[in-house]
Parts: sequence; C-alpha cells; structure tokens
Amino acid sequence: MGGAHRPGLVGVAGDPSSAVHALDPRAKVVGLFAVTLIAVSASLEGWPVFVACAVMLAAVAAVARVSPATLWRRGLVILPLILLVAVFVPFLREGGRTWEIGFLTVSEAGLTTFGEVSAKAAIGTLAAVLLAATTSFPAVLRGLERLRMPRVLVLIASLMHRYLFVLADELLRMRASARARCYRPRSALRAGALGRITGAFLLRAHARGERVHRAMLARGYTGTMPHDEPLRLARADVAFVACVAGPLLALRLWTAVAS
Repeated sequence: MGGAHRPGLVGVAGDPSSAVHALDPRAKVVGLFAVTLIAVSASLEGWPVFVACAVMLAAVAAVARVSPATLWRRGLVILPLILLVAVFVPFLREGGRTWEIGFLTVSEAGLTTFGEVSAKAAIGTLAAVLLAATTSFPAVLRGLERLRMPRVLVLIASLMHRYLFVLADELLRMRASARARCYRPRSALRAGALGRITGAFLLRAHARGERVHRAMLARGYTGTMPHDEPLRLARADVAFVACVAGPLLALRLWTAVAS
C-alpha cells in the first residue's frame, strides 16, 4: 500500500516535459513570486497591472500545458476562503459615496478595497497553483533552501511532506482493519470506540516516526536531505525570470509615475 504513493510527483500537472517544468525551481519561485508581489503592490487605479499579471500567468500555464480546469479546481481550495472574508469589506469600510441595500450600507471605498483584494487574491492564488503544478514539492523546498530560506523551516516542511504519506498509509490500514471487524458507527453511542481508534492511531504514528528516524540515521542522515544532482541556473532560467517579471515591473513603475 505504501508503494502506491509517489510523494515526489504529487501535485504536478500539465506536461512534465514542457519548458516550464524543466526550469530550475529557484527561477519559478522567484518569477511567480515577483508576479504576486507586483500585483499586491498595485492599486485598483492601476488595473492594467492586474490584467497584465493575469495574462502573464495564463501564458505560463499555456506553455506548461496546465489546463484551465486544473487551475480552477485547485484555486477553489483557497480563493473562496479569502473572498468570504473580503465580501464583508464593502459593508464595513467607510468613505466616498454610499448606497443603501436594505438595512445595509455599501461604501465606494469598501467596493474599491473589495475589488483590489479580489484581484490580488486571484493572481496570488493562480501563481501558487502554477508553481505547485509545474514543480514538485521537494523541488520547491530545494529551491527555497538555495534561496537561503531558514533551513529549520525547510527541514520541517520536508519531513512533514514525507511523513504525511506514511501516516496516510497507517490510517488506511487501521480503517481496513476496523471495517474487517464490522465497525460501522451509526450513532453517537459508538463515539468511545472512535476515540480509542484515534488514540491508537496517534500511538502508532509516534512509534512509526521513531522507526523512520532511526532508519534515516542508519542511512547517514545528518540534518539535510541528500540530493542526486546540484541545482544549476541556466540561461533559460534567467530568461524566464526576466521575461515574466521584467515587463510587469516596467508596467507597474509606469502606472505609479502616471498616477
């Protein structure tokens, strides 16, 4: 059951042989983060920046052959949560003209803020989804480590990512064992059994973690994950960052000067 998971490929979508997938993870992290940062720094008056960022991300998705359906499905995991909070802003913030909607009052400043938050959230979410769809999670962590992100944070994220699959396998085995014993909870009276199963799962997870750690130490683990090949920035990586961030940065500066 444990061999069914391939942690290194989880989340990757589109065409793995595309030019975007083949880029150094550092280039994709820097380039897509730059798109998000440029969008976040813009205001609604500089709406061409939002449009340009969206077009640039769509172009990257097209080159990577990541379908709109994939972007939409994965974006729905994060974006609605942000918009659910932002939707109250027009009713809470004051400023500018106001409109009465029943017993509620909508302000112009609130609508402007809601528009900015929605645009920035959509672009940031799309950039994150593209990064996850074109780069495996271990590769992203390698890129962050080479970009001088604190090693402790990278190590915690790496171990968490790898150990989640171990926990998932353990949970599936316990579920199969419970079903084989005809455990079918149909009322709250059987919550006690569920609590005992949860306790057993936590104990097994801790014991499994100890075994995994000892196995890692026996294989020479010294606090850093081994890598087959070192990362090397090529001309294509530099060109990607320049082509993605350069025009957007120029447009952002132009809108700032024009306003």
